[in-house]
Amino acid sequence: MWFTRISVKYPVFTIMMMFCLMVLGLASWQRMSVEEFPDVDFPFVVIYTNYAGASPEAVESEVTKKLEDQINTISGLKQITSQSSEGLSMIVAQFNLDVSSNTAAQDVREKISSVSANFREEIDKPVVERYDPTANPIMSVVFESDKMNLQELSTYIDQKLIPQLRTVSGVGSVNLLGDAKRQIRIQVNPLKLQSYGIGVDQVINTLRNENVQVPSGTLHQGSSEMVVEIQSKVINPISFGDLIVANKNGSPILLKQVADVTDSQAEQESGAFLNGKAAVSIDILRSSDSNVIQVVDNTYKVLDQIKQQLPEGMYLKVVVDSSKSIRGTIVDVARTILEGAILAVIIVLLFLGSFRSTVITGLTLPIALLGTLTFIWAFGFSINMMTLLALSLCIGLLIDDAIVVRENIVRHTEMGQDHVTAALEGTKEIGLAVLATTLTIVAVFLPVAFMGGIIGRFFYQFGVTVSIAVLISMFVSFTLDPMLSAHWAEKHDPNKKPSAIKRFFNWFSDRLDALNHFYAKLLKLALRFRLVTVAIAIASLFGAFALSKMIGTEFVPVPDKGSIRIKFETPVDASLQYTQAKLQQVEKIIRQHPQVQSTYGVINATTNKGKNHVSLRVELTPRQERAQTLNDLNNEFRARLTSIAGITVTSVASADEVVSGGQKPIMISIKGQDLDELQNISDQFMTEMAKINGIVDLESSLKEPKPTLSLSVNRLLANDLGLSVSQIANVVRPLLAGDNVTTWEDDRGETYDVNLRLSQDKRSLPTDIQSLYINSNKTDSNGQSILIPLSTVTTMQETLGASQINRRDLSREILIQANTSGRPTGDIGQDIQKLQENFKLPAGYSFDTQGANKDMAESAGYALTAITLSIVFIYIVLGSQFNSFIHPAAIMMSLPLSLIGVFLALFLFRSTMNLFSIIGIIMLMGLVTKNAILLIDFIKKAMERGIDRYDAIIQAGTIRLRPILMTTSAMVMGMVPLALGVGEGGEQSAPMAHAVIGGVITSTLLTLVVVPVIFTYLDDFKNFMMRQFRKITS
Repeated sequence: MWFTRISVKYPVFTIMMMFCLMVLGLASWQRMSVEEFPDVDFPFVVIYTNYAGASPEAVESEVTKKLEDQINTISGLKQITSQSSEGLSMIVAQFNLDVSSNTAAQDVREKISSVSANFREEIDKPVVERYDPTANPIMSVVFESDKMNLQELSTYIDQKLIPQLRTVSGVGSVNLLGDAKRQIRIQVNPLKLQSYGIGVDQVINTLRNENVQVPSGTLHQGSSEMVVEIQSKVINPISFGDLIVANKNGSPILLKQVADVTDSQAEQESGAFLNGKAAVSIDILRSSDSNVIQVVDNTYKVLDQIKQQLPEGMYLKVVVDSSKSIRGTIVDVARTILEGAILAVIIVLLFLGSFRSTVITGLTLPIALLGTLTFIWAFGFSINMMTLLALSLCIGLLIDDAIVVRENIVRHTEMGQDHVTAALEGTKEIGLAVLATTLTIVAVFLPVAFMGGIIGRFFYQFGVTVSIAVLISMFVSFTLDPMLSAHWAEKHDPNKKPSAIKRFFNWFSDRLDALNHFYAKLLKLALRFRLVTVAIAIASLFGAFALSKMIGTEFVPVPDKGSIRIKFETPVDASLQYTQAKLQQVEKIIRQHPQVQSTYGVINATTNKGKNHVSLRVELTPRQERAQTLNDLNNEFRARLTSIAGITVTSVASADEVVSGGQKPIMISIKGQDLDELQNISDQFMTEMAKINGIVDLESSLKEPKPTLSLSVNRLLANDLGLSVSQIANVVRPLLAGDNVTTWEDDRGETYDVNLRLSQDKRSLPTDIQSLYINSNKTDSNGQSILIPLSTVTTMQETLGASQINRRDLSREILIQANTSGRPTGDIGQDIQKLQENFKLPAGYSFDTQGANKDMAESAGYALTAITLSIVFIYIVLGSQFNSFIHPAAIMMSLPLSLIGVFLALFLFRSTMNLFSIIGIIMLMGLVTKNAILLIDFIKKAMERGIDRYDAIIQAGTIRLRPILMTTSAMVMGMVPLALGVGEGGEQSAPMAHAVIGGVITSTLLTLVVVPVIFTYLDDFKNFMMRQFRKITS
């Protein structure tokens, strides 16, 4: 090859090229960002709409359905789901992957703007955000103080600290939990309002209109101007009580005569506890296009500044730092690369028996690795788990070409050629075969890079990285290796006594020679009994497929990153104080376990699901320091919590939610329109699901009904009395739910909400509501508005209403979710699928599988497409290499033979068939053909030189045995660290290495025997067809 000749002729130029690759690689590494996974643009959009005090049914009809109808008309929409809960509508719109999230968000804003403009006054404007289903708080910080009370601490954090954190580059939002900020509370007394003949709406209008500062123009004084403003802002909180709300008989009625005005704190809506102690905390979420590690690093810098500002007796502690697990995962994968490289080089040294040959061969690794970094930086990739995993799997591949080239050069040297000639001729002889093997790897991984779906987006960087790495390693093998072999050759001194290590290498070489003799006999035996050989191979393959039935399936293995998230609920009408007490009980029990380091619990966190929802994060001792697995601890905690009455544990699982998006792996949607019928179906189906082995934490999205008080307005009577429905609603809603009617600003410029509400003792009974009075639009003889009791125009009915209404694709649904324990998710999914097939649904109702099983089915389809394309591309490369349509088939017979080892290895390592093991199988298709290519290439070349086919097969087999065993051993040893699954998150990638190691070992053993036999059959077939063709044409 011309570049090999140039490299040998100009050694300094070759060294400079390699040096350049390494320098550029180091420079690129410094510039690349570090992430756990590739940055994927999720085309999801979420729409939040607040409707304070409204029931789920009202939220659904007034907000959710109207918005859904508009969003559903947008092109590119894939799926739309929604949740309507008390006072909140949340809609998630998922678009096709070819739609960018920015475009999707803009389309949604434009579509809903027209309908939201016609919403009722009390419905807030919808908030549209890009949504990342894997987004969770990247940091949680807890604040405590020895000298501040809860209100002072909350107010200080809200006004002094959160604004600083919001300025951090990459921070999307900062949420305060467990807080009780300062609030001016105005608690009206309905009896006093009635006695003075004042309506609640008068109080609301007074607060909004009297606490103002209005600019009123300017005064011109010669060459200067003076701004005039009407200043009627309330100076201090208690002065709100001096506002005049009405005049009766010439006497002013002050606010303090009909309401209690207090400088107090807002009612707590959430809670935070660290190790059982109440605290105030903040959750920090990153923006969708930011880097987790960079945001965390920037946040720590601000926190260091904040620590210097904190008042005496106030402390902060970071309790959640997502970057730690990311850094740990990256470091662990990088360590497996180093360990794999060292083991691979040791194998090369063992086989070649020469330190100099090992250096020549081993230099390919650092040059190829660093050179690859240059190109993946140019592609805009980051250092993440997928790119590092690709490099880790490539260790054996990167040194493979160098081994083959160096071994062949050494063989030519031993044949008596000088070092330069041996370098050129040895590389030339093996060059086309090495080129073909490299192109087969590229042919395999390019389809992986372009798989469909979100999973394809994750594996894009994986496939491209592998392709780049093997191309660079081939280039280094064709340039640096021949040059060093020609100009840095070993000198043999026959008179020098061999050292102990050299004697060991000689002994190992003798064992390989003995193995070679044995292999020659075995190969002759296989060629003699060809049919028996093929029959044994086929039987082994059928046995492997039978064994595959015993291997479980799942989407992605759950990694053990040292943390567990426990979710539980108290009764739907539970108060915050009740839920806090239960959380403290749970924390106390969990902290008794010796493997627990800390607990951090939050009530009614950012999801705003209600005061009865709790999420508890449990930090464990590092995995290497405990005997119990994550699943063991999940089961133990689950059992311990059964002793606590008044709670329903909904989930005990890994706190790592990158892949799941915080959802359970088992998700079954039951769709229909009638909630009662849906609940009846879900109850029956859940009863049957609970019988399936491995199902835990079974729950339904339709929670316990919440007591609902329904007020029906007599529209005709209300109209006669001068009232409208909206007027009634605008009075009742703020009195019960509370309404921030205005704000108050202190002398430091800090702003606080002024909240109007009925006092607690006046909003506890249904009769309290009907005793309210509303100002009519009609007046009495004195010109005063008539007060109408609410009981006059409304009737009251107590019912049980849904606490949450879910919808999917414009239809109501109940979503059944469950975790798994002790069995793979895919196996459980198959049992659920059988249950669905045998379950009779009423007309108009249907099942829809979601979650991990749906993701697994989609990914399997994409992987099957990638495998099919890979096989086609491999055949194209081999056909071009051998200039034959038939001989490539002999090489491709090694593909199914590799499955024997795959299934055996997965079974022995107790791994599952999952996304990573499937990628390992795809990778195998490129690896196992490499050995077959080298073998068949030598057979064909020997036959072209006139050697008998039988002798050519024996000669090629004995010549290629050593390099085949060497490359196979290097590949296996390079993957051993990955297969062991040590380090944080190692459980996810280990099945990939298991599949590759098992497949490489068995395919190598069978390739050495079975492929030559199949070659003879195909060669006979080719000769037969040529004889028939000659007969026809003669």
